[in-house]
Formats: sequence, C-alpha cells, structure tokens
Amino acid sequence: MEENQSAWSKSIPFSEQKVIIKRMFKFAKPFRKTFFGAIGFALLLSVVNVLLPRIIQTFMDDYLTPKTATTEIIWFFAALYLFGVVMKAVIWFYQWFMYSMASLRTYQFVRTKLFEKLHTLGMRYFDQTPAGSIVSRVSNDTETLYEFWYVFLMLLTGVFAVASSFIAMFQISAKIALANLVFLPILLVVIWYYQKYSSRIYRRMREKLSQLNTKLNESISGMRIIQQFRQEARLNEEFETINDDYLKTRFAMIKTNSLLLSPIINFLYAIALALSLTLFGIDALHSPVEVGLIYAFTTYVQAFFNPMSQMMDYLSVFTDGIVASSRILRIMDEKEYTPQQNPGADQVIQKGKIEFRNVSFSYDGQQDVLKDISFVAHPGETVALVGHTGSGKSSIINVLMRFYEFTEGQILIDDRDIRDYPLEELRQKMGLVLQDAFMFFGDISDNIRLLNQTITDEQVQAAARFVQADKFIESLPGGYHGKVIERGAGYSSGQRQLISFARTMVTDPKILVLDEATANIDTETEGLIQEGLAKMRRGRTTIAIAHRLSTIRDADTILVLDKGRVVEQGNHEELLQQNGLYADMYKLQSAEN
Repeated sequence: MEENQSAWSKSIPFSEQKVIIKRMFKFAKPFRKTFFGAIGFALLLSVVNVLLPRIIQTFMDDYLTPKTATTEIIWFFAALYLFGVVMKAVIWFYQWFMYSMASLRTYQFVRTKLFEKLHTLGMRYFDQTPAGSIVSRVSNDTETLYEFWYVFLMLLTGVFAVASSFIAMFQISAKIALANLVFLPILLVVIWYYQKYSSRIYRRMREKLSQLNTKLNESISGMRIIQQFRQEARLNEEFETINDDYLKTRFAMIKTNSLLLSPIINFLYAIALALSLTLFGIDALHSPVEVGLIYAFTTYVQAFFNPMSQMMDYLSVFTDGIVASSRILRIMDEKEYTPQQNPGADQVIQKGKIEFRNVSFSYDGQQDVLKDISFVAHPGETVALVGHTGSGKSSIINVLMRFYEFTEGQILIDDRDIRDYPLEELRQKMGLVLQDAFMFFGDISDNIRLLNQTITDEQVQAAARFVQADKFIESLPGGYHGKVIERGAGYSSGQRQLISFARTMVTDPKILVLDEATANIDTETEGLIQEGLAKMRRGRTTIAIAHRLSTIRDADTILVLDKGRVVEQGNHEELLQQNGLYADMYKLQSAEN
C-alpha cells in the first residue's frame, strides 16, 4: 500500500505533462473550428479592452481638464463608451458560448471513447481492476475535462490581454511599462513552483477519490450481505477512514491554492500599482502629467495582472485536468485486450462441432488452471463438465467463449481453429447462460432481445414459450413490458434465469453453453425448465457445467475434472461402473437428497 501511495505522491514531470496535453488535444480535433472561433473572439475582446480606457482618457484630458466639454460631447463619449461596453459583452458572450460548447462536446467525446475502449478490454483487466476505480475514471475524471479546456482559453486570453496591455502601457510610458515587466519572472517562478507541488497533491486526491468510489460501489452491490452479517459498523468505519483521507487531500489543496494563487497575484499587483504611481509622481515633479493618462495606465496595469490572476486560479483546474487526463490515458493505453482473432477471419459456424486438443491455460501466466485438456463434442451432442470447485470447469467455458486466450493447444469449431471465426460470429452462434442471470434496467422484452431491434415481439414471445417462461411473464401486470429494476431485483432467481434462457434462445444459437444454469433454480421452477432445456439442447452442441449431477445423466459425454485435468470420461453409466471420483460425487449427492 505504501508503494502505491509513494507512486501517487510524485509530481508529474513537465515533459510528461506536455505529452499528456498533446495527446488530449487529439480528442479536441473534431471540434477545432469552434475552438478557433472562440479564440478569435478572445483576441477581439483584448482589442476592445485596450480601446475602452483610451475613450475615457481622451474625454478627461481633452475636454474635462481644459473645461471645454459640451453637452453634445458628453453624450457622444457616453454613447461611444456604451457602444464599446455592449460590443465587449456581445464578444464575451460568443467567446464563452462557443468555447463552452466545444469543451462540452470534447469531454463527452472523450467519455464515449473511454467507454468504447473498456468494451475492447479482456476479462483479465476487469478481474484486476476494481469496478469503482473504473467508474471514477469514466465519470469523475472525464467530468474534470470540461473545465480543463477552459485553462487554455484563460491562457490565450491572458496572453492577449498581457501583450495588449503592455503595448498600451509602453505607448504611454516605456520606462514605467518596462518597470512593470519585472514582475513577470516572479510570476513564472510562482507558477512553476505551484505546478510542481500541487500535482503531487492532486494525484493523491484523485487516487483517494477512486478508492472512495470503489468502497461505495462495493458497499451498494453487497448491501444484502452487509446487512445479513451485520457488517454495517465495520463498513461505516472503513468508509469514514477513506473519506477522511480524501478530505485531508482536499484541505491540503485548499491551503496550497489559498497561498499561491490569487493572494500572491493581488500582492504583486498592489506593488506594481504603487510603483507605477510613484514613477508618475516623480515625472510630475519635472513636468505636468495628464490625469487621464494616469487613469489609462493604471487601468492597463490592472488589465496586465488580472489575466495572470485568472490564469493562476485556473492552475488548480489545469493540475486536476492533467492528473485526470493521465488516468484516462492509462486506460486508453491498456493492452489487456480481448483475445484477438486471426487476420482475415471469415469462417461461419455450420454444424457446431467442438474439439479441444491438448489445451492449457493460465490466468496469471504462471500457474496453469487447465492442463492438457482434450475432448470432442460432435454436432448435437451434450458434453457435461463436472468436478469440485477450482477443478477448471469455468475456465474451459472462458477459453471457449474467447473471454481469455489459452496458452497451449488448439480449440477447433467444425475442424477449424476458433481464431478463424470473427468474434461476431462466435457471439451470434454461441449462446451462454450463466449461473447468475444479470438483468438490465428496462422491461422484460428489452432484456430478452437486449435492444436488438431486428428481433420482433413474436420472436421474443416464441423464445419465452420455448423455455417455459411465458406463463409467469404473461401473469405480470405489464406482461412482456413489465418493469425490470436494477439487476431484476423484483423477480425470483428462477424467474430471472428463465428470462436468461429466453435471451439465449431468441438468437437460435448453434452451440449452447450452460454454466451451472440450474444451480439457483428452485425445484418447482427446475421441473418447468427441464423440458425447455431438452428442447434447447436438441440439434445443438451443448457444453454444460453441472452442479447437480442428476441434471446431466443423459449427457453423451461427461468429463470429470480435478485440478485442471480430465481424470475420468464417459457417459453416466460408464462412469458409475468405473467407481471413481464421479461415482463418489453421485453417491454423495444421492445421499443428501
């Protein structure tokens, strides 16, 4: 844990920040026209800001001081200044509107690309990365980018304002303008120090927020277990500890910002203003200095420092954005992809024959969980996998479904390497039913067709009838449009599994994969679906992981696994005659019943 914290306590080097910014700019490229339009208005705004004080200066020095102002002149300058202010407001509006729209579209674009990237990653990545951490990066980190883009607007408008203000001051008094320029290196040093120090705090803050989301996600998902085993006090204490750690990093950031941002700029501005007035006072000892000129110059001094103050305020946003961007790019750079098919893979599953030839597989690349697995499932046959927990049953399903890449051997479908089939073909022709049926928020019809609009209502209803799910669905108030809340909490485990069966059968797969599909089904529901399972298996190659051995007595082949190896093989009667591990398991279950 300390190694993780020390890594996150390091500041991000400037060279790495440049690389991050360069890569993030690529996401803004589709919206560059809107960004450039906003920047054009920002440049125009800086010109207007320079001209407005000149209007007041001219009025004061040419008309008020010599007392030559008339009513017409007063109204003329009032109208001219009002026109300038209105133009400034209009330009400012379009600048912020266009930049806000571009920023919004960019960060939404990043969020979409990040979500798409997650769907390309293999199961191993999700095994190793907490769900809360992923949620934090997709939601919180991308949200940060909305303000992150404003940093560059502030930087550009600041450069425009500083340059235009300095030019205007230089035209009035080159000596005093150069004197104010002395403060620029001081500001650059402050900016450098702030960036170096604050990035460490922001990285820790982001990591604590990620841990906070992870704990929150875990607590909500496991609320039933937490309450059942009375773990509320322990979870509250753990959450409070993480929340306090996050709060401390926020406090550290507030202290840093309070010291190094606006206060120091305002302090330097006050010194610069005092210095300018002092130098004007010294000049006034030798020759008169016009009041309007002093007003214009002090206004430009303020315009010279104000953008710097705004830029410094946005440095915290910049640092936050850099840290968030680095976390986003880390997912974008993730190489733990789903197993890749062969180039030009274009085969089509016709019969559904499955063959494993000396297949070995490891999750961590070190310890094999499957060792030299070989078997054949001919078209229309059922091969059942049985064995104790950790024997390798689910791992066979994982490599067959291409969730993980096997390390040795071959997996063949219709005597062709499984990598010769497009992943879309495998997903379409292989139907998977898991032990825990996951249901999405929506209605039953959407959960069966999974928003595939090419599947008609008639096909949905036919699939439900096929698996004996139509009776309970039609008894619901909304029927096939009955509401489904998160994870299908309003339905029993048996009902959720029946819907999962219908979801699988609606695509009419060639190969059926059952991962302990009846393990959570009550006896009454199991009786209803046995006939449906028999019809599902008819004419389809079926690979079934069985917890209850009574459900696979009619399987053509039963593979008994132990510690990743096939130790027994045959049908139900043959295995009982061998009087080995399968016979012991069957006798034990029979005795329990």
